[in-house]
Amino acid sequence: QLQLVESGGGLVQPGGSLRLSCAASGFTLDNYAIGWFRQAPGKGREGVSCVSSSGANTKYADSVKGRFTVFRDNANTAVYLQMNSLKPEDTAVYYCAAVEFRLCTLFSPPYDYWGQGTQVTVSS
Repeated sequence: QLQLVESGGGLVQPGGSLRLSCAASGFTLDNYAIGWFRQAPGKGREGVSCVSSSGANTKYADSVKGRFTVFRDNANTAVYLQMNSLKPEDTAVYYCAAVEFRLCTLFSPPYDYWGQGTQVTVSS
C-alpha cells in the first residue's frame, strides 16, 4: 500500500520560505495526482495546491497563488511544495495526499492516501 511521508516543515519568520517534500516509500508516484492540504487549529482542512500525474497541470488556492509552487522531481519519487513569502496565516499542519488518477483537485474526498502531516509555523 502506498505510504506518503512529508518533511520540511518548521518555524520560519514572516516573509521567509520553506520547501515541503512528499515521498512514497517503495513506490514511484508516476500514476498519482498529488494534493497538498493544510489544517490550522480550529479550522477545517483546506486544499492548497495540487499537481497532475504528468506534472503538466497544477492548481492553487487563491490564498497562496503567486507565493507557492508545486512540482514533481524528474524521477517521480517526490513532490515538492515551495512556499515563499510566508505569512502567519499560513501556519498549519500540511498534508500531502495521492490519488491514482491523471488529474488533480483541491477537494479532499477523492484522495485515497494521506501522509501524517508536517507542522509549519510562521511567526516572528
